[in-house]
Amino acid sequence: MKPPAPIRRHRPGTVIFAELVESLHMALHALAAHKLRTVLTLLGVVVGVFSIIMVMTAMRALQNNIEGELSQLGAYTFTIEKWPAINFDGPKGSEKYWRRKNITLADVRALRDRATLATSIGTATGYLSSGEAASRFERTNPEVPLRGVTPEAFAARNWIIEDGRAFTSTDLDSARNVCVLGHGLKKKLFPHSGSALDETVKFDGVNYTIIGVIEEKGGMAGQDQDNYILIPITTALNRYGATFRSLTVYVQAPSREQFDDTIEQVRGVLRSVRRVPPGEPDDFEIYSSDSLIEQFRSLTLAVRAGVAVVSSIALIAAGIGIMNIMLVSVTERTREIGVRRAIGAKKRNILAQFILEAIMLCELGGLIGVALGIAGGNVAAWYLKMPAVIPVDWIFIGLGICSAVGLVFGTYPAIKAANLDPVESLRYE
Repeated sequence: MKPPAPIRRHRPGTVIFAELVESLHMALHALAAHKLRTVLTLLGVVVGVFSIIMVMTAMRALQNNIEGELSQLGAYTFTIEKWPAINFDGPKGSEKYWRRKNITLADVRALRDRATLATSIGTATGYLSSGEAASRFERTNPEVPLRGVTPEAFAARNWIIEDGRAFTSTDLDSARNVCVLGHGLKKKLFPHSGSALDETVKFDGVNYTIIGVIEEKGGMAGQDQDNYILIPITTALNRYGATFRSLTVYVQAPSREQFDDTIEQVRGVLRSVRRVPPGEPDDFEIYSSDSLIEQFRSLTLAVRAGVAVVSSIALIAAGIGIMNIMLVSVTERTREIGVRRAIGAKKRNILAQFILEAIMLCELGGLIGVALGIAGGNVAAWYLKMPAVIPVDWIFIGLGICSAVGLVFGTYPAIKAANLDPVESLRYE
């Protein structure tokens, strides 16, 4: 006689895993068996997740562009202006800034003499004029901006010379009619010429000799960053007037470690030069790329939080709908539950089946909402001429919220199903 075969004992973990897989199969089968009900139940989840992901995708695209634009300053560079970069004070705040004295070229020269920690101090005007630029080959639309700058502004703004040279102190001292072109403007004005150096550009009735071309930067936030003319700041102020123009100052610190010290020294020098009384607030603004990025993130935080709250309300409403549908499903499938219990299914098997069914319902709606939200957000980004983005973190957050909604609102129907009496369930018609 052969000895009896040994009894195979399955590990508890293997048994639980097999039960979960079986419960998952049954949950998917139940969803597929009621397609119309499943689709209608999904709609609430889809709308909630879609609204979150679409807004977060659009905000991420906008954030990436603005942060990219702000980070174009040179290393360890901060900016000084009469006006704040972002005004949270409304009309009253604007009136206060209007009353401030303009930052003049004399202020900048005094700052350059006394701010010993700064590596370089560059200066630029705002856009002085926007008009038509003409070469002997082509003319542009009347939308080319012009501004005056000092030689130090090139390093501060990361304007890298591709051909020719930047301005020199001689150009400024003599207020020469020379210019440096953005890469895109050079291509428009000289489409068939290899170099534009020593050529002439006519702008606002004045001829400027081209001495340099800046390396291409491409578009950002729907704006062409290569379509502009730079002239020496002295030439600009002589031609367009200096009385009502406040300058922008770019200061480079020698290192990250001395960045804060340089800011404090520059602040002290400017307060002294502009005769700001002790105890009075500064009559100028100092900001860096990092501080502006932080302000922008704080500004958009309220928007993101508001969208998340509104979308959460939609998801809660969807969760209540799912719970109602699951309770109806439990009632309809009472006999099925009784049969499963009669052939050996445990309470935990019934519980897992119905909870997984609710979670799968939410996750399916979540996946559809994520796909539609990314598409909608990137359509908005494309319309604003910004690069497409995929907010991976918010995809996982959205799907995680869907799982939580399914778990919370599917638990009660699952408990009700698991606690049905097997005998009474088999008698149910």
